[in-house]
Formats: sequence, structure tokens, C-alpha cells
Amino acid sequence: MPIIGIIGGSGLASLQGLSDASQRLQKTPYGEHSGILTTGNFNDRKVVFLARHGNPHVIPPHKINYRANIWALREVGAEKIIAINAVGGITAVMQPGVLAIPDQIIDYTWGRGHTFFEDGLNNVVHVDCTHPYSSDLRRLIIRAGDTCGISLMPQATYGATQGPRLETAAEIARMERDGCDLVGMTGMPEATLARELDLDYASVCMVVNRAAGKTGDMITMEIIEKYLGNCTTAVMRLLPELLNLL
Repeated sequence: MPIIGIIGGSGLASLQGLSDASQRLQKTPYGEHSGILTTGNFNDRKVVFLARHGNPHVIPPHKINYRANIWALREVGAEKIIAINAVGGITAVMQPGVLAIPDQIIDYTWGRGHTFFEDGLNNVVHVDCTHPYSSDLRRLIIRAGDTCGISLMPQATYGATQGPRLETAAEIARMERDGCDLVGMTGMPEATLARELDLDYASVCMVVNRAAGKTGDMITMEIIEKYLGNCTTAVMRLLPELLNLL
């Protein structure tokens, strides 16, 4: 039975409910991953958990070693990865408290180690990323939401920005014109790195604030934390049902 990788984002620095848990560090060709890998049984399934920002939450989005993280998860046996991402809502339906399952992504980041295929190649490698998220895994997440009564937005385009600062109102307006429904800082290159290693990867996005310029208010940590807790609670209800389906 394959191991399921779970990447926790803001609000999910540890995975409660793991039994027979063990912790390890995994050597990678790309340096250190974000923190300790915790492997154990969660709802009778073998999972490996990694906190994307470390535990405690100290690694900013642009400093995350995405290549090391994905490589390490693959090395310990993960074949499917469920990523939890905290995001801002751009379009009207993406209100705080919503959980969305993106099917597309636009990358606005720069300077990040974004591929495994750049050195020591016999041939240049081009990986098809037409559909950056696993459609099969996305369908199971949506089905799990239906089963446990959690409403999910079944489609969305995630706009990945550099961070760590939040965006300007003009930047969000441009992203909306580009077709983005959500804005976050950690979706890329994580998604396409998983694709390069042929890992099934999907994201559960927690909308924790309206994006810049979408309200008359400043975006504060108080607002983000208010919705982060509620969304994380919903995700922890969703995960056991999803693991039952995998």
C-alpha cells in the first residue's frame, strides 16, 4: 500500500492523531528539507507529514527548499502528495472560510529552484504540465468532501506569488484579469516538481482572507488567523475521509 505524503502549510505545522509515529531527516541532493519528516498511521493509512514552513513556522515562502521537500517525500516512499495551502481569495466566490481544490496554476514567482532537470543531463527534459494537479486525486478529495459534508470549490486557478510581502491591489487586479481565483505563495514550484518526479499531487486551499483591494480593510494577521483555525478544523475532518478513499 503506497505511503501518502501530506504537506502542511500555515496553520498545520503538525499532524495530530498519528499513531506509531517516527521521525527522521532524509538526505537529498538539494540540501535540507523544511524539517523533520514524521511517518505514522493516520486513520489506518501510512502517511508521512512535512511542515512546509518548518515547525515552528519560521521559513518564509521564498526561502523554502521545494526541491529538497519533494525529493525527500519521494525517497521515503510517498507516491501521492496532498498539499495544504493557505491562500487569499480573489474572485467573489472565494470568500474567507472557503476550501478550494485548484485545477490550474499561474506562476509569478522567480529565483526559486524550480526543476530537477538542469544539470548533468544527457538530453534536455520537458515535462508536460498541461494539468498540473492530479485529476484522480482531485476527484477523490472532492468526493471525500461530499461524504463528510464539507463544501469544496471543485475548480480554481491558483496564482503563485513570490512573497513574503502581500500583494498590491494593482497586482491582484492583474491576476484577476489573468484568470486567477486564488493567490498564494507556496503553490509553485511545488506542484510541478511533484509532476517531474511522477508523483500524484493535489492541493487543498484554505481561503483565509480576501486579496488586496477586495475590501476596504487592511489585511491583518488577526483576520488571517481567525479563518485559519476554522479552515484547519475542516481540513482535519476531510483528511480521514480522503484517506479512506485512497
